[in-house]
Amino acid sequence: MIDLLYCRFQIGGLMFIVRNFPLLVLPLIIYNLFGWGVIEATGSIWPNEVARFQMISGQSFVLTLGGVLIIVALLLLFVEILKATRTAQATIVDHLLSTIIFIVYLLQFVVDPTAATMTFLILTVIAFLDVIAGYSISIRVASRDVTLDPRI
Repeated sequence: MIDLLYCRFQIGGLMFIVRNFPLLVLPLIIYNLFGWGVIEATGSIWPNEVARFQMISGQSFVLTLGGVLIIVALLLLFVEILKATRTAQATIVDHLLSTIIFIVYLLQFVVDPTAATMTFLILTVIAFLDVIAGYSISIRVASRDVTLDPRI
């Protein structure tokens, strides 16, 4: 019986971490792994071509590694916005973590020379949108939870 309760507590704790994990920290980690030289790369890898597509217009579209990272960050932003619609106490933790992540993005953009790229600027703007959207959606959802007595 005790083992079952311990297992349920462990799974519940893990789910709390997964639900409140700020997903936009993943592009930050990936960017820094290459930017700080943890993963060996020569020069900036973000303008490197990943794929080339021939368009109907005759132009060729080049997808860069930086573009792929931005697309991944936008998909993670979508998930973060969905997470913001929850009405639980844990959303406060989620907003706090998102705000901290945005501050890290902003400080790194201003201070770190490897982050002075258009790719990182767009990632910083995405993190900012996550913070603003998270608070705005939570305020809107919370206002719908308030019921007023019509007799007043």
